[in-house]
Amino acid sequence: MSGHPSFIPKPGGGPGRGPGGHGPGGHGPAGRMMGGEKPLHFGATMKRMLAFMGQFKGRLLLVLIFAVASTAFSIVGPKVLSEATTVLFNGAVAQAAGTGSIDFDAIGRILLATLALYLLSAFCSWVQSWVMSYISQQTCYRLRDAIAKKIDRVPFGYFEKTSTGDVLSRITNDVDTLGQSLNQGITQAITSSVTVVGVLVMMLTINWVMTLVALLMVPLSLVLVMAVVKRSQKHFVAQQALLGALNGQVEETFSGHAVVKAFGREDETVRAYERDNEALFNAGWKAQFLSGLMMPALGFVGNLGYVAVAVSGAFFAVTGAITVGDIQAFIQYVKNFTQPITQLAQVSNVLQSLAAAAERIFEFLDLPEVPAQPCAVDTDELDTSVEFDAVRFGYAPDKPVIRNFSAKVAAGQTVAIVGPTGAGKTTMVKLLMRFYDVDAGAIRIGGTDLRAICRPDVRALFAMVLQDTWLFSGTVRENIRYGRLDATDGEVEAAAREACADHFIRMLPGGYDFEINEDASNISQGQRQLITIARALLADRRMLILDEATSSVDTRTELRIQQAMDRLMEGRTSFVIAHRLSTIRAADLILVMRDGDVVEQGTHEELLAAGGFYADLYNSQFASCNDRFEE
Repeated sequence: MSGHPSFIPKPGGGPGRGPGGHGPGGHGPAGRMMGGEKPLHFGATMKRMLAFMGQFKGRLLLVLIFAVASTAFSIVGPKVLSEATTVLFNGAVAQAAGTGSIDFDAIGRILLATLALYLLSAFCSWVQSWVMSYISQQTCYRLRDAIAKKIDRVPFGYFEKTSTGDVLSRITNDVDTLGQSLNQGITQAITSSVTVVGVLVMMLTINWVMTLVALLMVPLSLVLVMAVVKRSQKHFVAQQALLGALNGQVEETFSGHAVVKAFGREDETVRAYERDNEALFNAGWKAQFLSGLMMPALGFVGNLGYVAVAVSGAFFAVTGAITVGDIQAFIQYVKNFTQPITQLAQVSNVLQSLAAAAERIFEFLDLPEVPAQPCAVDTDELDTSVEFDAVRFGYAPDKPVIRNFSAKVAAGQTVAIVGPTGAGKTTMVKLLMRFYDVDAGAIRIGGTDLRAICRPDVRALFAMVLQDTWLFSGTVRENIRYGRLDATDGEVEAAAREACADHFIRMLPGGYDFEINEDASNISQGQRQLITIARALLADRRMLILDEATSSVDTRTELRIQQAMDRLMEGRTSFVIAHRLSTIRAADLILVMRDGDVVEQGTHEELLAAGGFYADLYNSQFASCNDRFEE
């Protein structure tokens, strides 16, 4: 759980998001868009989306060709079919007058021609749908791939400030929304646009006056569409942002399920969820309700058009200006003319969803990246001595965590870093691993500035065991082998024995093939820590970082692990962060940190003899609680 637990309601804000509890009004992307007040950059987003799809130019041209062909064949159909109506009407009139009969052969030929046109239209429609489905899914695939690769290049600090659920929502919900909207929207926009133009041409060929009557309905339709789009747009934006925020809250609540139960916060959790879920409901129903108004409104306008066409058509038929078949065809064209306008209105809603999802995706893809760096330094040639030279660093520029840190560590030494909570101990580990770079000063390994060594090579020097254990869903064997993927089963088991984990692993159902669940809740915290220690032992790196590596095991196991650690640390440069000072008495060098500075350094005996801050810390661990409070 990061920052404020999301299940504790906070006045005037939403669920916590990462360190500092950034809520919907905070610093994350969802926070900036939560209220839906910020307008969507629709034009710029769609332009960029089209540019991204430029890699499918050939296939998009194919979609355009087949969409136009399909629409053209379907547009010509009513005009051809009208000939059958005219032949049938004229034949019936002649037959009633006794001057002729119905020419069924001609009607049959016309109907076969109409069938052929509609079959060709259906085939072309099938082809363009098939190609467009490929394009939309390929677009989703490449966007997901781009996001996955982007995650590796985004600065580490972003993920400490942003909800995990919000990031996941971009790669799942937003990409899926974009894919569905793309498949519907692009095809519909092409076919509807072509239909409007084609039908207009066909109507003009029948009677231009009736066409003008029908066109009088268009401005009214456009006014209705624009009014609805203007009011529904912000709700579509809010809907996508709220969905990401809700996912983040659910993810945090599930990952902290045991904490929720332990502190009896079920009711607060439900209330926080209901609050955010209600916000999502409000944004969702407003977006859907407003967009749903288009169909009945445009249907009403379309019916007015039918009445006007029927009246004017009857007048022209009486005067002999057009045939009965032309009236039948024209009415079909009026329907086919209003229908694509309605579809274009629906497409506008689809494109809004597409743009809202695309904007969130591109917003993530536009995040600043860790600069790429060639791996030009051969770390195998470096010794593992470490020098901290006037290091200054802060997560925020105006709030330094480490102010002026200097120390020298010889190769092969075991260095303990101690100090009160918030002194900057774990921050030093993050700087060593180049999760962050220093703001001033330098950290050197083997005399080479850490910033001159590419990040993968820096991290390849270290094996790391943290107080917060991390295991993934998989077998125990796979989790240990994560330290060295080419390790044999025998090497995995040997590492487990050295970490004092072999005994409890064999007691699990399935032994080394026991499946650890997603949050590793089916084994104890101590067992998790032993597995991570075994992983570090298997990795066999030249340098070690141990951050309270034995904090969750019992005293007897701690002593056995300490022996294994002593063997592991022999000949390796090791950094040990410890709160229990009794575990680091044998360290070659102890760095005592306070408020971001090294205030003392030396061996255990030297620091005790100095009677300074370290001696106070050490002695306080053996004093009574009352004594410490009195101090």
